[in-house]
Amino acid sequence: MRAYERLLNYVKVYTTSDPVSDTHPTTARQFDLARMLVKELQDLGLADAHVDEHCYVYATLPATPGHEAAKGLGFIAHMDTSPDAPGENVKPQIHENYDGGDVVLPGTGAVLSTRQFPFLAKLKGQTLITTDGTTLLGADDKAGVAEIMTMLEILQKENRPHGKICVGFTPDEEVGQGADLFDVEHFGAAYAYTVDGDEAGEISYENFNAAAAFVTVHGFSVHPGSAKNAMKNAQNIAIEFHNALPYYDRPEYTENREGFYHLCSMEGDVTGAKLGYIVRDHSAESFAARKETMRHIAKLLNEKYGEGTVELELKDSYFSMLEKIKPHFHLVENARAAIRKAGLEPLETPIRGGTDGATLSYMGLPCPNLGTGGFNYHGPCEGITVESMDKATEILLNLADIYKDVQ
Repeated sequence: MRAYERLLNYVKVYTTSDPVSDTHPTTARQFDLARMLVKELQDLGLADAHVDEHCYVYATLPATPGHEAAKGLGFIAHMDTSPDAPGENVKPQIHENYDGGDVVLPGTGAVLSTRQFPFLAKLKGQTLITTDGTTLLGADDKAGVAEIMTMLEILQKENRPHGKICVGFTPDEEVGQGADLFDVEHFGAAYAYTVDGDEAGEISYENFNAAAAFVTVHGFSVHPGSAKNAMKNAQNIAIEFHNALPYYDRPEYTENREGFYHLCSMEGDVTGAKLGYIVRDHSAESFAARKETMRHIAKLLNEKYGEGTVELELKDSYFSMLEKIKPHFHLVENARAAIRKAGLEPLETPIRGGTDGATLSYMGLPCPNLGTGGFNYHGPCEGITVESMDKATEILLNLADIYKDVQ
């Protein structure tokens, strides 16, 4: 079975995660795909395949004779889909021999346009898979799941030599919890790759350092007719805090390795106001400086309006995996070799966000991220091609071959 055929099966399963749930997994429906995958893994001969109580799927393909000394190599993908768009009753559309032009999504009449997405022209002649416009597709990251499963089937069917291959499928990645309860020791790999990126041939080993910032402003209300030198309008002070941040250090003005302050939420009245931010930067030094800038603004406002007027809480979320990948840079070098062997040129891109691989790297499992071949994730314009999935699978097979003798 080819990877795209598996994808078409997996997207039928409703696995959207829930950002406000306090359960693990955040939605019980993710077990539906987990159990399906366990059965499929067992049918492929991975006898230890199982799903734990938190919806993490683990399985091991033992090394072939003569390669037992190789260190375990892991491949990881997530089963949930983003809550940013509907993920139930997905109806994939197959566009064979795609002509490179605009695509009308029949469920809504929306247009996947080459003007908005000029990269579509490069897909001419391929078999394009899109949504019908009413849901997302779920290639993020069921394509990664499908490619890992197809790699395992090919290794088995063609009796290809390999070292120990460790497989993990996680819940709740889309709500930032995918690696939280991952059992690295039980997984059994010395290092791994997440298969959760965009273009086939992409490799990412650097991501944002991230923090959440919560600003609480305490005001004082009096009648506006007699407010002079008495009222402290919390909303105005909150606006003052926001305007003191660098104007062009916002997501809408930044790209590549440029960091930002992103105002995500605001609420309040005269007596109290709250601002919620996410803070991002690829450089550890710049990341620390951004947090210090926010502390300095809070300090100045408290000197101006009275101590305790502005409270700032900063909570680190995750850190760039680069520092944890550097001592194991063979992961990047071998991924480059695997990609070139598949006839592609490596596309090395810093992730403007987080990844399970970053968290896992800090948990002791160095873990760069590889592309799946998909695009326009988290919305009804999501798509992927059959050919790109085949290439992504080929890259995984090449990595299994490269690492079969690495001790």
